[in-house]
Amino acid sequence: MTISPVVHSLHRGELALPRVRVARQVFAVPPPVDVTAQVVSQWQRLAPRISPPVGAKVAVAVGSRGVDGLVPTVRAVVGELRSAGCEPFIVPAMGSHGGATAAGQTEVLAGLGITSDAVGAPIRATMEVVPMGAVADIPLCLDRFAAAASGIVLVNRVKPHTDFPGPMGSGLMKMLCIGLGNREGADRLHRAGVARDLGEIVREAAVALLRLVPVLFGVAIVENQQHRACEVRLVPGPEIESGELALQEVARGLLPGLPLDDIDLLIIDEMGKEISGAGLDPNVIGRALGPWQVKRDRPRITRIFVRDLTLASEGNACGLGFIDVTTPRLIEKVDIEVTAVNAITACFPEDVRLPLTVPTDRDAIGAMLDTLRPFTAEDLRLVHIRNTLAVERLVVSEGCLPLLRDRPDVVIEDEPLLLGFDENARLVSPLSD
Repeated sequence: MTISPVVHSLHRGELALPRVRVARQVFAVPPPVDVTAQVVSQWQRLAPRISPPVGAKVAVAVGSRGVDGLVPTVRAVVGELRSAGCEPFIVPAMGSHGGATAAGQTEVLAGLGITSDAVGAPIRATMEVVPMGAVADIPLCLDRFAAAASGIVLVNRVKPHTDFPGPMGSGLMKMLCIGLGNREGADRLHRAGVARDLGEIVREAAVALLRLVPVLFGVAIVENQQHRACEVRLVPGPEIESGELALQEVARGLLPGLPLDDIDLLIIDEMGKEISGAGLDPNVIGRALGPWQVKRDRPRITRIFVRDLTLASEGNACGLGFIDVTTPRLIEKVDIEVTAVNAITACFPEDVRLPLTVPTDRDAIGAMLDTLRPFTAEDLRLVHIRNTLAVERLVVSEGCLPLLRDRPDVVIEDEPLLLGFDENARLVSPLSD
């Protein structure tokens, strides 16, 4: 994409950035756990209850990005199933991700470290599905390999969803009905979610499937505010609904956010699918786009500038619609086809609207400052973070300090600093790479 140099003249006057401070949020952080040890110890109690038959072919569903300890967790699950005489194999459970192709989803798994050699089980990927009846007039379906298995194991992180409110979030139940529904199942449920609460639909669909298919157990992973696994729980199939709802409450209490309700300009170094399924976590930025997205009261952010797309996103730039401005550094990494498939399956074309694109960080920040409320260098509320997962350490302008100084959960460094730009007009800050 060629960007015209005319945008250099869009900023009115000299660009002077405010003085900033480094701030750190203080969380009560549960300690991380040894995921392998957790799986092994809980398996001893669980195995007698599920009694998988010797020789049973068990589909282990995997697919979410950015899950802490995913490879050792899956490896441990595979090992325990093998010790019980089962024949486990891995199936991608990610709806339409990976361009909605078997090869693309296998590649996504490999990017997560999930390969046959790494976890000790073969990968079987397909986009084909098997009809599984219906719930509330919504046809249900299941991945063909999973449907043919003697048993299914779901491995996923449990956390509040980025798009729908209520007790149901992202986790084992959503993986069962949307992830293992492949593109066809994901599309049906998301389309139903345009008219009804998607969280309720996910819950109803998952409960129906739990009655129909042999889900042996789920491996629910909860992460702390530093995105380390702090709880791993093996939940028997019949208890997945109640077990996940309880863990959602735990995860909701550990969800970190920004310490300010009102921000003029938020600068984010990177967005990506391994950071959030939405590219940028709406729980952090407070924005909603789609008709079925939850409308959040806070934070209220006037402008968002995102500087880059992570390599691990593999060109999937869902979340572009959340941001106001970017540069070619991000746009040139976008795979339009992969992103479009994800957005269409999610019934969410708003998610990939292109933001204003200007040549450099300097141009982007200048253009956004020219679209804010009247402000002074002393009262401008500017915040800079690396991504919406990394909010423990952040840079804040001095206009934010009156709102943060009396907060016991925020520590502000004493030394004032200046944001600046290098010879290529790229942002230089305490968080910059």
